[in-house]
Amino acid sequence: MDNVSVISMFTLSGFSGTFSHRVTLFLLTLLCYCVIWLVNLTIVTIIMDKNLHEPMYIFLCNLCINGLYGTAGFYPKFLHDLLSTRHLISVPGCFLQGFVIHSSVCADISLLALMSYDRYVAICRPLVYHSMMTKKRVVVYTCFAWITPCYLMVVSTGTTLTSRLCGSHISKIYCVNWLISKLLACSPSIAQVVFPAFNYTFYFGHTVFIVWTYFFLIKSCKASKENRNKFMQTCLPHLLTLVIFSVSLLFDLLYVRFGSKELSENMQNFMAIEFLVIPPVINPLIYGLRLTQLRKRVTFYMLPKFSE
Repeated sequence: MDNVSVISMFTLSGFSGTFSHRVTLFLLTLLCYCVIWLVNLTIVTIIMDKNLHEPMYIFLCNLCINGLYGTAGFYPKFLHDLLSTRHLISVPGCFLQGFVIHSSVCADISLLALMSYDRYVAICRPLVYHSMMTKKRVVVYTCFAWITPCYLMVVSTGTTLTSRLCGSHISKIYCVNWLISKLLACSPSIAQVVFPAFNYTFYFGHTVFIVWTYFFLIKSCKASKENRNKFMQTCLPHLLTLVIFSVSLLFDLLYVRFGSKELSENMQNFMAIEFLVIPPVINPLIYGLRLTQLRKRVTFYMLPKFSE
C-alpha cells in the first residue's frame, strides 16, 4: 500500500448515514442541481444581450458560469454515489474533483474582488470609470480571475501527484486537497506546505482588498446621497453575495481544519456542501431581483408577451 500505483481507488466514507433515505436525497439533490442550472443559465443568457455589456454584468456572468463549473465537479458524482452501494472514486478522479472545486472557489474570490473594484471605481471615481474599466481591461481582469486559480491549483496538485499514498480513506462525501494531503504523510515534502500556504495568503490578500474597497465605498456614501443610492442598488447585492459565500465557505473550512467527531454525520455533510448549494442558487436570484436593469431584462424575456 506504500506505492502510489497500488492504490487506484479512494473510498468516500461520508455516505453511511444516507442509505435509509437515499432516494429522497437523490430527488432533492437532483432538483437543487436543476435549479442551479436554471437560475445561472437564465442570468448568463440574458447578460448576452448587448444592452448589458457593462463590466458589472460581465463579471456577474462569469460568476454564474463559475457556479456551474464548480457544481459540475460535485453534483454528478454525488448523485451517482447516492444510488450506489460502493462509494469509490479513482485516484485521478479524486484529484480532478479536488482541482475543480478548489479552482472554482478561488475563481469566485477573484471575481468578487473584481466586482468590488468595479463598484469602487464607479462610485468613488466616476469621472475616470470609463477610462479605467475599458473593454480590454475587463477582458484582461476576467482572464486573470480564471487563469490564476487554475494555474495555482495545477501547481499545488502537481506537488502531490508523484507522492506516495499511505491510505485510501477520504472522510468526506467528495475529495478536497486537504484530505488528500493527509494521505501523503508517508512521503511529506516542503512543497506540500509551501504551495498551500502561498495559495491561502494570496487569496487572503483578495479578502483584504475587498475590505479596503468597501471601506472607501462606505466612506464615500456617507458624504453623498447619490452615492448612497448607487450603493444600495449595485453594492448591496454584491455585499450580500460576499456574506453568503464567506459564511458558507467558512463552515466548510472550519470543519475540515477543526471539525469535531461529536457532530452527526448529517451535520458534517451539510457543513461540507453548504457552499456548493446556497451561493450558486442565491447569487443569481439576488442580482436578478435587485439590479433594476437586469430585473427588467429578466421580466422581458421570461414573461409571455400578451400584447402579441
